[in-house]
Amino acid sequence: MPGTVTMYSTTWCGYCRRLKSQLDREGIAYDEINIEHDPESAAFVEKANGGNQTVPTVRVVPTSGGNEVVMTNPSLAQVKQALAV
Repeated sequence: MPGTVTMYSTTWCGYCRRLKSQLDREGIAYDEINIEHDPESAAFVEKANGGNQTVPTVRVVPTSGGNEVVMTNPSLAQVKQALAV
């Protein structure tokens, strides 16, 4: 079973656009949630980032079903590593 990737983003975030294009190029599926339209997700991002709405914040549940990993502005390599755990 593949791991799951959720990206919390905004429409104006250049770092989000870059990571999305990298994930698309690598064929890594992800769900994207715009925190400007989802208050619950915005609260999750704030909690993960010391009260800041920093995007992209990425939540990965690894292929092995291990503990989820939450990263702020990760590289493609970091996302791939988290998926492989």
